[in-house]
Amino acid sequence: MEIIPAIDLLGGRCVRLFQGDFARVTSYAADPLVLAAQYLAAGARTLHVVDLDGARSGVAVNQAAIHRLADESGLVLQAGGGIRSPESLKDLLAAGVSRVVIGSVAITDPDTACRWLDQVGPERLVIGLDVRCGQDHGSFEALAHGWQQGSGRSLWALGDHYAKAGARYVLCTDVGRDGTLSGPNCDLYTECVRRFPDFRWIASGGVSSAADLPTLAATGVSAVVTGKALLDGQITMQELSQFLRAG
Repeated sequence: MEIIPAIDLLGGRCVRLFQGDFARVTSYAADPLVLAAQYLAAGARTLHVVDLDGARSGVAVNQAAIHRLADESGLVLQAGGGIRSPESLKDLLAAGVSRVVIGSVAITDPDTACRWLDQVGPERLVIGLDVRCGQDHGSFEALAHGWQQGSGRSLWALGDHYAKAGARYVLCTDVGRDGTLSGPNCDLYTECVRRFPDFRWIASGGVSSAADLPTLAATGVSAVVTGKALLDGQITMQELSQFLRAG
């Protein structure tokens, strides 16, 4: 399982949200490029970057920072946030982003997302499915527009749609755990892998320490995105390096 460090950008600053709530923001002084260099030195191969302003507004805002990371970080860049037109998708790819994450379009307009899959290929596109657990703890509704709106679509129905379309990478975030350091929803990811074993599942949300990583790897996911645990030192650079070397 690959560990993918995450950098979320809001107003050009590196931040983390608590459960996707824009009113509950933790800001970090670190420069995104300096952080990226630390992750590269620890052995990371990929960096996950989210334009939170873009995710909320639907208009890409932090393009300059993302372009700089793509050009100078030395890492494979996986980036998204506000990608709601073919032009914004192509702009990131042209800037050197290796994989673009589409969230709101993937959830609210799956047919358009499938056309984009055909146009750029499944290796260049990540289907981002941000979900909130229902009261029965077995249903997961996909959320759109920076996690601010429910879609009425279930994770499993969308999974069926993208499996038929030939998607390869699927990023699944449990919004209720994101930024909480409460531990990942391993039951969710075990079920994701069981239902759709051909996807390269990328887990996100809740990682609290290096102790979570072996348990998460046992679910069968291909990678995990983690931001706050690294930024807060819950996972040290040494632990990150040790896990990556062991993998």
